Amino acid sequence: MIALAALAAGAINSIAGGGTLISFPALVWIGVNPVMANATNSFALWPGSFAAMVGFRRELANVRRWLLLLTIPALAGGGAGAVLLMHTSTKTFTRLVPFLILGATLLLAGQEVITRRLGSVARAHENPSAGWVTFVFLFQFLVGIYGGYFGGGIGILMLAALGLIGLTDLHEMNGLKNLLAICINGIAALYFAFGGAVLWRDGAIMAAAAIIGGYLGARIAHRLGRTFVRRAVVVIGLGMGIAMFFKR
Repeated sequence: MIALAALAAGAINSIAGGGTLISFPALVWIGVNPVMANATNSFALWPGSFAAMVGFRRELANVRRWLLLLTIPALAGGGAGAVLLMHTSTKTFTRLVPFLILGATLLLAGQEVITRRLGSVARAHENPSAGWVTFVFLFQFLVGIYGGYFGGGIGILMLAALGLIGLTDLHEMNGLKNLLAICINGIAALYFAFGGAVLWRDGAIMAAAAIIGGYLGARIAHRLGRTFVRRAVVVIGLGMGIAMFFKR
């Protein structure tokens, strides 16, 4: 079950994003402690972000000026979010899970609107001031905290942040977004691993399946399209979020 969920998550992430809404609930539904499920999911989906980043390595060369600036808050925020999760009781996190899933689902549902707004916002900040860059730096730090704590929907939030600093090329934005996701999920996964929160067998199975899913997702992306996959994930996310309320 978790292999199939990770396979789907890898494919979904490569097409539209939002794979966490499939893989994380699958772990919870088979009886894994929600905190450990979140930690294991972060560890398992990390290789997919790395593979996606490699695919945009040429575009990353064009945005080097932002690499260091945004990598710092991504790492710091991801670490802070992971620490916060490990200091959250299972009872409290279990209560938060339905809201986190539904919140991430709503972000995914509004992705098209956010993406359309990015163009106009980016044109207004083609030469961002120091104050505006500082705001984006802090915004990325907050996204990192959220990503280290849960992670669903961080790609959408990061695309919004990159639009605020004047980036308009979607390939460059996706490459930088994937690199920042590696920082957030990577530092969180390391903390979870050393904290004993990762279920290694489940994590390894899911990581392998997510890599395969990412490869297959790229091949079928043109057949299904981002819009179809995004809408399907929104429906699934809403269903799982509501189900989690009843399960709780």
